[in-house]
This record gives sequence, structure tokens and C-alpha cells, in this order.
Amino acid sequence: MLALGLQGSPRKKGNSDLLLAAFMKALASHGARTYTIPVTQQHIEPCKELTVCEKKGTCPLDDDMGREIYALLRQADIIVAASPVFFYNVTAQLKALIDRCQALWARKYMLKLHDPGHRIRRGFLLAVGASRGKQLFDGFHLTAKYFYDAVAAEYAGSLTYRGIEGRGHILEHPDLEADVSQAASKLMAGLTNRRKVLFACRENACRSQMAAAFARLYGGDKLDAISAGSRPAAAVNPMMVEAMHEKGIDMAFRTTQSLNEAVALDPPEVIITMGCGEQCPVVPGAKVQDWDFPDPANQSIAFMRDIRDRIEDRVKDYINNV
Repeated sequence: MLALGLQGSPRKKGNSDLLLAAFMKALASHGARTYTIPVTQQHIEPCKELTVCEKKGTCPLDDDMGREIYALLRQADIIVAASPVFFYNVTAQLKALIDRCQALWARKYMLKLHDPGHRIRRGFLLAVGASRGKQLFDGFHLTAKYFYDAVAAEYAGSLTYRGIEGRGHILEHPDLEADVSQAASKLMAGLTNRRKVLFACRENACRSQMAAAFARLYGGDKLDAISAGSRPAAAVNPMMVEAMHEKGIDMAFRTTQSLNEAVALDPPEVIITMGCGEQCPVVPGAKVQDWDFPDPANQSIAFMRDIRDRIEDRVKDYINNV
């Protein structure tokens, strides 16, 4: 399970940076795999309102959003955004990332596609401001509400602190440790005891991707599902993406990974191979099952649809028996 942090502050070791680090540490203590993006160090072009995303669901700008960030937003079960107050809202750098999620909003509302993780993904806000105004964080909450809606996450809460100005002063706040511990525990509720399942095929381009997507969609409350391949392809199969889109399931921005990489990042309890004789890495205590599905690569779209539907039925049956 991935908890993704978005650090919006341009100041290293500033208060929002320290707050996010403490929060991610608390999430890790509950079993989450954490990864933080220092947003101000990324190459993120501001939205140029080209409107391509509203028609195609993709952004033509060539930067780190397309190279990494969209994919991470899709992988994450928890997304935590952190920022100091800049004119009653997040920093310009974090706002640029948020604005570029118009592409994800368009996929959801214009193209009517749903990300498989939308039922379980949660978003959280961390913010620190020097002044004490009553409306100091109003802009933050509105921005977070619509940002998390665009990335298919529930806006599950926030920690906001007024009157914090000097570098490191957030660490002196008397309630910080209790606040962070309680909020992280609540955010992780229902996610910590899910069965970790790795779906594996040769290229991680078709069968395993579909199986993991169906598992997240129908059983995300029971299964922490990922996918990998023994010899991963450079990209997922576009025909698979098309077939899943026919069912309203959004497979955009998916990436492939190797079995060894997947196991190292998040050791599974169950490995389910998809009928192609993968040489799975040895994971102590992990059970291995084989689902015998033929490889739809280089076959017709009709063949892909048939494999898609058979995998969907098999995943539903598996979830019912978990």
C-alpha cells in the first residue's frame, strides 16, 4: 500500500516539511509504504488550458506530471498534500500540480471513466500559517476538496496550524505528536489488515494489470492488490486499456514493474500467476496460485475482451472467498 506525500514548500526543513515528514513516519508505522514528492524540485509546467485533456483525457505538456506524477497518483491509496500558507492558499508549485490534475478530472467527468482505486483512496491536507486569522485555511479546504475529487480520493481530513512562523516551530506545538498519531491512525483504518496479493504475468502488460484493477475495484476493502511481470514490457498493452475502458475502468498512466521489484517494495501474502509459467521470487510464507489464462497479446480485441471478462469473474469469485 502506497502513501504518497506532496511536499509543496520551497523551504527545506520548514514547518510544513517537518509536519509532512512526521505524518509520513506515522503512516509508515501503521504499515504503509511511503514516498514523498518534493514538488518544488519537479519540472511541472503550469496548466496552459490547451483543452486537449477535455477531449482525450491526456495533457500534451512534456514534464514530470506525465513522466511520473500521474502514475503515482493512480498507485496511491493515500495522498497527503502539505503546504505553508501563501496568500491564503497553497504554494504556486503545489497549485501547478493540482491544476494539471484537470486531466484526471476530465477522464472522470468528461470521458466517464473510473479509476479502480476510487472507492478506497483517501486524501489528507497538512497546512501551516504564521497568522491567526479565522479564515486562514478556507482557500486550502476548497482547493483540497476539488483536488481530491479530481484524483478520485475521499477528502478525509486535515491538520492545520495557525501562528507558526519561525523555522522548526511546528515541532514545539504541544499537541503535534498526538494530532499526527491520531490522524494517521484514523486515515489508515480499514487499510492495514487487507490481504496483500500480487498478480503476476510475463510482461505485466495485460492479464496481471486487469486482475489487479478488478481486485482494487471490487475488493479494495479486503485486498491490497498490485501487479508485476517476470519480464516486464516497456508499457502496458493499449488494447488492454481499450478493453477496460469499454467497461468504464480507467487504466491510463499504469506502469509495469518486475516481480523482484514488487516483492522488494511490498512483500505479498499471496502470489497469483496468470497461466504463463513465471519464475516467481521466493517469498517466505507467501502462498502461490496459478490462474490459467491464455496470453491475449497480439490477439484480437474480441480475444482481449474474453480474457478480461474471465479474469473479472475469477477475481470476483476470489474476493467472495477471502
